[in-house]
This record gives sequence, structure tokens and C-alpha cells, in this order.
Amino acid sequence: MKIICEKEKLIKGINSVIRGVPTRTTLPILEGILIQTNKNEIKLTTYDLELGIEYILEANVEEEGSIVVNSIMFSEIIRKLPNSDIKITVNNQNLLIIECEGSVYKLSTMNPEEFPELPKINIEKSLKTEQKTLKEMIRKTIFAVSQEENRPIFTGCLFEVVDNKINVVGIDGSRMGWVNTNLSKKIDNFKVVIPGKTLNEVNKIITDSYENIMIGVSKNQAVFEMENCKIVTRLLEGEFLNYRQVIPNQYETKIRINKNILQESL
Repeated sequence: MKIICEKEKLIKGINSVIRGVPTRTTLPILEGILIQTNKNEIKLTTYDLELGIEYILEANVEEEGSIVVNSIMFSEIIRKLPNSDIKITVNNQNLLIIECEGSVYKLSTMNPEEFPELPKINIEKSLKTEQKTLKEMIRKTIFAVSQEENRPIFTGCLFEVVDNKINVVGIDGSRMGWVNTNLSKKIDNFKVVIPGKTLNEVNKIITDSYENIMIGVSKNQAVFEMENCKIVTRLLEGEFLNYRQVIPNQYETKIRINKNILQESL
């Protein structure tokens, strides 16, 4: 393998996929980034067996190949290099050689054939929305996701499409966050529960822009797909609380107050 890539592009890819590396694992291969080449593209992949992330970036590929390298070591080296083109090669001893403006680093690698494949999702239902919209919906609900593993269904957010609206709901037993928005195209009704951990990582990767993101679901998996990035996650199983019953229809007291005044007071 022999590639030349701009540092800025490589850093952006690393920052996206490193979120799919497990903090603790008994499988060293999962601590790595799978680097694959195809024509003038590099594909970076990480997978902790629950959350998988792929990122594709442009590069000058002189010789194709694939390799797995420790994610922490690789990312720390790339970050410290000058803002210039980086040359990455793999020698006959399967060492990854990183060169940039006189600096040379060598890293041991792992067999790419041992890296687990991301699940192939047969998408049954899907929708498209702006990244800006999804980011806002996650922000307004993720705080209410439960941290208690004894109720796993509440460690995620409900994504529910009803009457061409998408509802996103987070509940932890004492508080609830609920936000909805209209969809621009007719979508069949469905509901799934996506892990809060996944949504936190999605929220860090997507931008506050009007670019579209596709959300697709199957029986037990979901995928978030953008122009050059794909995030695959398992779905949580179980029956989510009927959140509509939690909201009272009548109130003894109802107050409207300026948000900034209330926030400053608190």
C-alpha cells in the first residue's frame, strides 16, 4: 500500500471514525482503524461490535492495499505532523511507515482479514432530513436518556414517524425530552429506539448545516449515511413507554415566561 494524503482531510476522517473504537475490549483488532484503498480513495473503518463508522476521503493512491493500525498511536502521530501532504506506505515487514517533511514514523500493524465486517443492512424504512435539524433534535432529547443499564430500552431515544412527522423522545424515568418536526416527503410510519451512545457520536460527527443525512432502519439495525460517512448501529429491543400518556391534558397552573430570564435565575 502506498498513498499520499493531505493532513487536514486525514485528520477529519480520523476524528470521525475514532468514535467507533471501544474504550475497553479483549480483542486488540477492535482497537484499530481499518485502512483500505480504492482508486483515489481511502476508507477508514472502526467497529466495536455495536457501533461501526466508515469514512471515505480523497487521496493519491499509488498502490492499493489494506491494513489495520492501532487507532490511538496512528491518530496521535498524524495530529503532530505539519500541515502538509502525508505519505503512508506498508513495507515487506508489514510496518506502516508515515512520512511528512522529514519526519518518519513506523508502526506495527494487524491483519485486515481479522477485522470484523460491518453489518450489511437491508433497509426497510428510511427518511432524509437536514443535518442541522437532526443535530437540534438530538440536543433537545439526549439529556433525558437514562444511564441505568437495568432498563436498557430507556438508554436510547425513540425515533417515531407518524403522520409524516418524526418524533424523537428521550425518557429516564423522572424527566422527558420530546421534539418533533415535519417531513418534506411522505414516509411510512415506523418506530425504533436508537442507543444514546450512538446518538452522541452522530451528533459530534454531523455538522450544523443544511446538508442531508439519510436514516435507514431494518429489523435490528440502523444506519446514518452522509456524503462520505456511514454510521451503523444496533437497535435497542423492548417496548418504549407510551410517552403521550405522560403529558397531562389539563393543568392547574400554566405560566409563560421569558426563557433567558428563567435561565439566568436558575
